[in-house]
Amino acid sequence: MTGRERRSDAVANRRRIVEAAREELSRTDDGAAELRLHRVAKAAGVGQGTLYRHFPTREHLVAEVYEQEMSRLVDAVAPLLAEHTPLGALTRWLEHLIDYARVKRGVMAAIEAAAWRDLYSEQHHRLDEALDLLLDRGRAAGEVRAGVDATDVILLLGALSRIPDAEWEPRAHTLVTIIVDGLRTP
Repeated sequence: MTGRERRSDAVANRRRIVEAAREELSRTDDGAAELRLHRVAKAAGVGQGTLYRHFPTREHLVAEVYEQEMSRLVDAVAPLLAEHTPLGALTRWLEHLIDYARVKRGVMAAIEAAAWRDLYSEQHHRLDEALDLLLDRGRAAGEVRAGVDATDVILLLGALSRIPDAEWEPRAHTLVTIIVDGLRTP
């Protein structure tokens, strides 16, 4: 096997590990706080040694999942704005945010509070900027009420953290619908 094949293998292994961890953190039925690296390795189809070569600690893996989720969410803004009206893009982006929020709940449960604060403080500006862009475009198109900023919407979205796991699916989507209705220009 050449060095190039090993590197592409390593990239594929890393991608599978992160996706398996994301799936584990997204689960609500058995508790995201119970993220077990051996289950992640098994689901990714790699040995524990491979997992630990990529992520020496559980916190490293959880941080990578969170950063990738944040990137997916932020990177979705431009294509959504290109394909939809500003309010439509905002609505679809908030629906994407539901998936992010589910993983975020798992991340928060899986790492210490201090580590979560550090991770969040390094990344939250990206979320604010993405949301501000969506709101600015919506206001410019006359679809989003004036005087609303990203902080207002994020405070409202904080209600996602209060949804019981068993009620997540119906309530999270209903909450987003209510928020969008409140953002519409009267």
